[in-house]
Amino acid sequence: MSGTLPPLVEPAAELTKEEVARYSRHLIIPDVGVTGQKRLKNAKVLVIGAGGLGSPALLYLAAAGVGTLGIVDFDEVDESNLHRQVIHGQSDIGKLKAASAQESIAEINPFVKVHLHTERLESSNALELFERYDLILDGTDNFATRYLVNDAAVLTGKPYVWGSIFRFEGQASVFWEDAPNGKGLNYRDLYPEPPPPGMVPSCAEGGVLGVLCASIGSIMVNEAIKLITGIGEPLLGRLVSYDALEMKYREVKIRKDPETPKITGLIDYEAFCGVVSDEAASAASGHTITPAELKAKFDNGDNFALIDVREPHEYEIVNIKGATLIPKDRILSGEALAELPQDKPIVLHCKSGARSAEALAALHQAGFKDATHLGGGVLAWARQIDQSLPTY
Repeated sequence: MSGTLPPLVEPAAELTKEEVARYSRHLIIPDVGVTGQKRLKNAKVLVIGAGGLGSPALLYLAAAGVGTLGIVDFDEVDESNLHRQVIHGQSDIGKLKAASAQESIAEINPFVKVHLHTERLESSNALELFERYDLILDGTDNFATRYLVNDAAVLTGKPYVWGSIFRFEGQASVFWEDAPNGKGLNYRDLYPEPPPPGMVPSCAEGGVLGVLCASIGSIMVNEAIKLITGIGEPLLGRLVSYDALEMKYREVKIRKDPETPKITGLIDYEAFCGVVSDEAASAASGHTITPAELKAKFDNGDNFALIDVREPHEYEIVNIKGATLIPKDRILSGEALAELPQDKPIVLHCKSGARSAEALAALHQAGFKDATHLGGGVLAWARQIDQSLPTY
């Protein structure tokens, strides 16, 4: 079936005998055939992130015969990744995710060229990087990078496949401002502005069912194959939402928003998304202690209250001995203020320091002037002070 969009990529000159044997199940599908497989061979796809969504996406793009894959990821493999990031294994812990992914791709398909981009994706390098590829797949889990990917794709005229996961739910869509059918749109037509800082928890804070990554990642690869070969109807102008608990898919139509500002250049995306609010940044300035300073408080027998502002399920996984659990939302709402001591210093902590900074701002506003927070949170504490604690 011919697609609603023309093929994104011209076909390669030929398939080798070995490639014909490898891709024979594709070749006998009339809609794909030899020409479609040659297009896949000639395609250059950039995958942002080799994590939960990037893992199945990279594996299936490689298996499908996409000739060139770029991997953008500067992070290292951690044991907490392995329940969902299936491109990595136990022996890869501590390796760069991009390098680990490259090794797995070589096992899946030795005919695929892999380019590693182990620097952080930023406004200074995104445009030049995107120009090298035909298609972008975005599986990142933070809003700053999502808006950067969107804007860079618009400015370079590239289509990109987007996916998102949280707990038991996932979403996927295709964005292409310059789509040949004249129905192009971009991520800002769906989400004009990011949510307020701390409003939407990340997967690291709220969790994700590991197998959900495979469900959404495979949808993303399916869309990539359709765009490259020009078959089917891509998810351009449509968002698919998947509920794993109810086993239901729902489709939402997306239309071009005439109020969406024209993208003319890249910006400071962390500032745009407010990685932490101005109030939180101001509160944390001069009121942040290090893990070593917190340990000194314990060692000296200081009289202070250590408050863990994470969620109960996080506290069950790992906690700093002596900490009292009071979730951030109860502090922000004012509900828990009466439970906090007025007669001794307070030290707040969360997983990485973002939520505790938000809670710190609320305490300062409520008159708790002798309150600080732990920079880097329980992750920094486990890394620098108590290596026996698990990470998550």
